[in-house]
Amino acid sequence: MKNVLIVGIGTGNPEHMTIQAINALNSADILFIPTKGEAKAQLADIRRDIVSRYVTRPQIRVVEFAVPVRQTAERSYHQSVDQWHAAIATAYERLLLDELKDGETGAFLVWGDPMLYDSTIRVIERVRALETVTFDYSVIPGITSIQALAASHRIPLNLVGKPVEITTGRRLAESFPDKTGTAVVMLDGEQAFMKIEDPDAQIYWGAYLGTAQEIVISGRLDEVRDDILRTRAEARAHNGWIMDIYLLQKGKDFEE
Repeated sequence: MKNVLIVGIGTGNPEHMTIQAINALNSADILFIPTKGEAKAQLADIRRDIVSRYVTRPQIRVVEFAVPVRQTAERSYHQSVDQWHAAIATAYERLLLDELKDGETGAFLVWGDPMLYDSTIRVIERVRALETVTFDYSVIPGITSIQALAASHRIPLNLVGKPVEITTGRRLAESFPDKTGTAVVMLDGEQAFMKIEDPDAQIYWGAYLGTAQEIVISGRLDEVRDDILRTRAEARAHNGWIMDIYLLQKGKDFEE
C-alpha cells in the first residue's frame, strides 16, 4: 500500500508550519512540489524554503512537477474546472505510479489549508477512482488565508453571535449585506467589492498574506475601494501574480 499526505503549509510564512505538518513532511519518502511557471516561481520557492528549514532526514527525495493550466476559452466555469481537475489528476497519477514505491509515503505541500478553496483532496479522490494505483491518504490542516487576514488586521472574524459567510467574488452580490453581515471573499478576479454600494460597509483587504510582499488595506468601502483597486493592479503588474482575499462587514457587536 502506498500512502499520500496532503499537508497544509500556511499562506507563505514558513513559521505558519505546525508541528504536525513538520512531522508529516519528515515522515515522507518523497515531497511533491508543484511548479506554475516563471510568473509564480515564488510559490515554489517558498515550498523549497520550508523543506530546507524543516526537513531533516537527508534520504527524503524532492520531486517537482508542472501543474496543468486551466483552460477557460469556450467553456463554462464548471466545465473548465472539471477538465482542469482531470488534467491534474492525470499528473498526480503519474507521480504516484512512477515515483512512489509500494510501502512509501509521498507528501503534497498545499498552500493554506487543504479544506479551503483548494482542490487537492478532490483531485486525490479522482486518482483513487481511476483504480490504477492503490493508496491511502491523510490530511494535515494548515493556517488559512482567512486566519492570516484577520491576524494582520487585528480583528475578530465574526461579530458577536453572528454568522460568517465564506464566498467567492462571483457570488458576493447574492448575499452581502442583505443576507449576511460578514462575508469573506476569495477567488475574486473581478473585484466584486467595486459593485457593492453601501455607505456602512467596512472592508479588510489583504494580498500576499504571510509573505514578504504582504499588503493590507482597511476602511470604509466607499473610501478605500479605489485605493485597493489601484494597489492590487500595481502589485499584480510588479509581481506577475496575486493572491488576495478580503472581508466585508456591516453591523456591530450586540446589534439587534
